[in-house]
Amino acid sequence: MSVVIPALNEEEPITGVVCECFATGVPDEVIVVDNGSSDRTAERAREAGARVVTAPRGYGRACAAGVSAVSPECEIVVFLDGDGSDVPSFMNELVNPIVRGAYDFVIGSRTRGQREPGSMNFQQILSGRIAGLILRLLYGVRYSDMCAFRAIRRDALAKLNMREHTYGWNLEMQMRAACAGLRILEIPVNHRRRAGGESKVSGTLRGTFVAGARILAAPRSDVATVRADRAKSRA
Repeated sequence: MSVVIPALNEEEPITGVVCECFATGVPDEVIVVDNGSSDRTAERAREAGARVVTAPRGYGRACAAGVSAVSPECEIVVFLDGDGSDVPSFMNELVNPIVRGAYDFVIGSRTRGQREPGSMNFQQILSGRIAGLILRLLYGVRYSDMCAFRAIRRDALAKLNMREHTYGWNLEMQMRAACAGLRILEIPVNHRRRAGGESKVSGTLRGTFVAGARILAAPRSDVATVRADRAKSRA
């Protein structure tokens, strides 16, 4: 099992994130994708025991680069953020339903778990609920959040044909997983305030609205493509 952590200027929290992942005893490897950092994110990640790869700017590009770098033996990929806000001790709860063969894709829900005060702002919660409503109407799947902390079978992920290069990557995965008929489970996970640095999406009001606009536009722009991909896979 491999953990993929996209990281952009996360020098302060990345050591703790990598160490917490290894402390769970779950992953065989932790891959940190340096997404164009100007600080010592890559150096700190290596010192903590992670394998570091690089990718051009763009959250989706970082996730894709991390998936490409996982070991050939990897069957399950776990994604989480590099800012220390996700709680790696929940990793077993994400992975076990897939290991048992009951589900293909397990996603954490911060809104259903315990949140440290200030860890999520109103815009994040609202955009997650609106996106969840859109996906429920389009595909009949219930999501309450677009949490980055998630686990998916590697072969199932490969079939989703992910395209998004930005922070819409998480929502695209949820959308394509629903459209592809994957067995999906959402579980409550706890969420903390970021351990250091500045949020790339929610740290400013402008950043929140820019990211939210891109994310909420994804179902409208991609729904035809996703359905076409699904039709091809059934042909």
